Amino acid sequence: MLKQRIITALILLPIALCGFFLLDGSGFALFIGLVVTLGAWEWARLAGFSAQLPRVVYAAVVALLLFLMYTLSSVVVPWVLGAAVLWWALATFLVLTYPRTSGHWSSVASKLVIGLVILLPAWQGLVEIKNSPMGNWLIMAVMVLVWGADIGAYFSGRAFGKRKLAPAVSPGKSWEGVYGGLALTLVITLVVGVVRDWSVKEILLALLGAAVVVFISVVGDLTESMFKRQAGIKDSSNLLPGHGGVLDRIDSLTAAIPVFAVLLWMTAS
Repeated sequence: MLKQRIITALILLPIALCGFFLLDGSGFALFIGLVVTLGAWEWARLAGFSAQLPRVVYAAVVALLLFLMYTLSSVVVPWVLGAAVLWWALATFLVLTYPRTSGHWSSVASKLVIGLVILLPAWQGLVEIKNSPMGNWLIMAVMVLVWGADIGAYFSGRAFGKRKLAPAVSPGKSWEGVYGGLALTLVITLVVGVVRDWSVKEILLALLGAAVVVFISVVGDLTESMFKRQAGIKDSSNLLPGHGGVLDRIDSLTAAIPVFAVLLWMTAS
């Protein structure tokens, strides 16, 4: 398993880095769209489709919606990102109250719609971040926040984890892990702010934004775990040997990216 994980990572990492940082415009949108479309194919399985045809049809619908969003970006961006903020606020409640509230979203139709609200804003948010000034650095920033939160949570959770975060969804995660991940990302943010000579106000806003992004990334991770638990599966697919599926790799980012994009818009306006 470890050998598979390493080989897959060595193959995917340069592809991902080139796609994220070397592509621009329509090429970047297409690259991210491919990732999201694969995620849609996996989500259809979480929604209850085991046969390939409906899963492919759902992925094709998502791809078509991405194309329409790209052509109508000036109109749809606020609505798509606004829907994401509302969804992740609701998802926080659903995760913390699972399985008591699962009856409200357990139908196939509900889960298919939720898949759209998760995947489409993630694509839109990343495209918007890429088009921002210093887009590549901002993409790196949101990834570092998510990765830093994961790393900090892993070590602090193992060392100090006692209080379960959402035991019905992911028994291994603890509040101490969340705090450890948050602490590491805040330290990283503070160091960046000092090195870049930000003002006190800018540093405080950055710390607040980092905390929001970290907490919502945890919700993203738990949300996919909740749907996998409901579907009775361990991984979203086996597309990535040793790593599970695409959704298993981007679950935290699907939540963090649109929220990060909204925070950027708020600070710029």
